[in-house]
Amino acid sequence: MSAATWRLVGRSSAGPVVLAVWLLVTVPAPLVFFEWTHRWEEDLTVAPALWWTVAAAPVLAAVLAARRTGRRRATPALVAAALTSAVFVGTSLAVYRWVIPLSGAAPWRSVLLGCVLLIACGASIGQLLARGRARRDDPPGRRGYVVGTVVALVGALLWQTTVRLGAEGSTVRYDPVEYGAVGPYAAPASRSGELRLPAAGEYAIFAVGSAPRSPDCRVTGVDRVVVPATVVTIAPGDYGGDFASYAWVASFDAPTSGIYALSCRGTDQQASYTVGEIPRIRGAVGALIHWPLLALWLLGATPGLLVVADTGRRRARRWSSQPHGGPMAQARGL
Repeated sequence: MSAATWRLVGRSSAGPVVLAVWLLVTVPAPLVFFEWTHRWEEDLTVAPALWWTVAAAPVLAAVLAARRTGRRRATPALVAAALTSAVFVGTSLAVYRWVIPLSGAAPWRSVLLGCVLLIACGASIGQLLARGRARRDDPPGRRGYVVGTVVALVGALLWQTTVRLGAEGSTVRYDPVEYGAVGPYAAPASRSGELRLPAAGEYAIFAVGSAPRSPDCRVTGVDRVVVPATVVTIAPGDYGGDFASYAWVASFDAPTSGIYALSCRGTDQQASYTVGEIPRIRGAVGALIHWPLLALWLLGATPGLLVVADTGRRRARRWSSQPHGGPMAQARGL
């Protein structure tokens, strides 16, 4: 392609608003929708989540292709829409491949073929709809800051839910064996529950039912040595069965096998906690649940922050392009 074509491709690329909407539709939306429409013991598999991406691909391609009009520029705009859509689709597929690898068989070939065909169709339809319509380049307004701030706040809050649901759906093994518990049915009031750990290693502390997800738990050995328990930042739940649900809220590393004592303090004095094996979670989401909450908020707010930064960049460029640097520069020169 010529240099002019490549410049058009760059100008036709999606902005941060499109990126934010795309990430919202293809990553959190399938997880949240499944959570709302299914029972708690059911987990979303990877195939339905991927088909959300396939269904959204032609809409994205049509929107991007419609951003540039004119018969002489039809082909470059079509290429730009197809390339950008392919990058966005690849990003979503990479999330479900390495970040949130949900359980179940993934129909990667069918998904890729469907995305390619639908991107081509969507870009063509968007180009046809845009022909004959003059492109309007509205000046960037301050509402971009408002939109970006709202997107950042929603993304920061929604990312916590996404990480939690993704960790639950990416769990490949959970051993329901209990090595001891603490609570009204496991130990008398104001006393610690007894743990019988078969070997040294890392163990998980689970909240039973609606018990608080951020307890102050302590594990004490026979020699009165306190083993510190690390709280899980985003506690994945929905473990267990019909009898009770469990949420992984903390973990500790036992130096040896033997008998230990568990005590957990929280806002609910009737809460119960049990100890079991560490759940095995595939993908990067297994590490994300342990990140500091501030880092997770910042990661979720990134699309909104990009919208704010892009708005400021566009306003600054438009201001500098005005004659003599804008009205203020003219006033200073008088």
